[in-house]
Amino acid sequence: MRSALPKAMHKLAGLPLLGHVLAAAAAAGADERAVVIGPDGGALRDFLAKFAPDASVHEQGERRGTADAVLAARKAFARPADDVIVLYADTPLITAATLRRVRRALANGAEVVALAFRPADPAGYGRMIVDRRQLLAIREDKDASAAEKKIGLCNAGLMAFRGAALMPTLRKIGNANAKGEFYLTDAVAIANRARRKVVAIEADADEVAGVNSRHQLAHVEGLFQRRAREAAMAAGATLIAPSTVWFSHDTRLGRDVTIEPSVFFGPGVTVADNVTIRAFCHIAGATIAGGASIGPFARIRPTTRVGRNVHIGDFVEVKNAAIADGAKANHLAYIGDARIGAAANIGAGTITANYDGFAKHVTDIGADASIGSNAVLVAPVTVGAGAYVAAGSVVTHDVPADALALARARQVDKPQWARRYRESKGGGHRKATKSG
Repeated sequence: MRSALPKAMHKLAGLPLLGHVLAAAAAAGADERAVVIGPDGGALRDFLAKFAPDASVHEQGERRGTADAVLAARKAFARPADDVIVLYADTPLITAATLRRVRRALANGAEVVALAFRPADPAGYGRMIVDRRQLLAIREDKDASAAEKKIGLCNAGLMAFRGAALMPTLRKIGNANAKGEFYLTDAVAIANRARRKVVAIEADADEVAGVNSRHQLAHVEGLFQRRAREAAMAAGATLIAPSTVWFSHDTRLGRDVTIEPSVFFGPGVTVADNVTIRAFCHIAGATIAGGASIGPFARIRPTTRVGRNVHIGDFVEVKNAAIADGAKANHLAYIGDARIGAAANIGAGTITANYDGFAKHVTDIGADASIGSNAVLVAPVTVGAGAYVAAGSVVTHDVPADALALARARQVDKPQWARRYRESKGGGHRKATKSG
């Protein structure tokens, strides 16, 4: 990946690759999750502490192959398990449905199950050597014969074991191969020698797409987005230009949501029914209630709660704010660290000046209040319910309910001042201009 960041920490749809795999395992009903990391896995430990605090973490001191990596987590197998499924963080699109298929194969008598797929070009992949329904061996590409390299069915990496069979099998795996590593795939041949049932389950190539480069990460991102768009439309959302809408791993949309072109959802967004997200919006960490209209060209930042039938218009930025039902900010405003009451109206050019250089402060605007255009509300400040703030005001003190606040200099007109100024600069009379 040419990165200081561990590969498993690179993000897909806003979540590290490892997080996708752990989420699939949980959705498939895993009772216990164990993660094997390398000696430089500090970032992974930090992530796991937040995302999956129940997962046990095990260190593989020296990278000596996949079987050795599984053996590093031997403490996780101290208690007998029905099934053990070995997943890889760089295969993030694996689904819970596929993991359940793997478990069904174990329940039907298989001792070892390996996931397979058919890539367009099998070069570089381990080949699945199958005789009827029995998987006889997985041959690594470097160890495969010329005949074996013609096989199109390839190893996807994922393997599953009956719990009782895992440790005895791991102890029998050697390193007599081109790399001198301990391959987990050798478990297939070991189980065959013991006359155990071994099966291969085929998955779609897209689902097992791996990530070993930035190019592959971008490819997998595209696959994820296509899947997310299809799921959103199947669940009742309208995407006018699906290929231009980008979802995060946890985006939640209600029914009859309409999303116009070029909308980006960051992590942590929930959108209720009958919401319209207009073109070129960026939304992250926000909850949007039913009937709201957002954008175009709006930015909704984290910890924002948008109420029912709220209108957020073009070039409005909202951050860490609660906007109550029916409120409106139709254009050109910044609402940060604020509470906006029901049916309040925020005029164009309004700014909540929330930062004093050291700390953030809250602006509280009551229900039915009206903030005139180009107003600056210097927090902490409260505008009472039903109050009006005149256009162009700089409000530094609380405004009582139903009051009118004017905080601007009195206008003074000086007749002929402009003509005299031009003459003093040698400009003469104002030039006539033509229109039309």
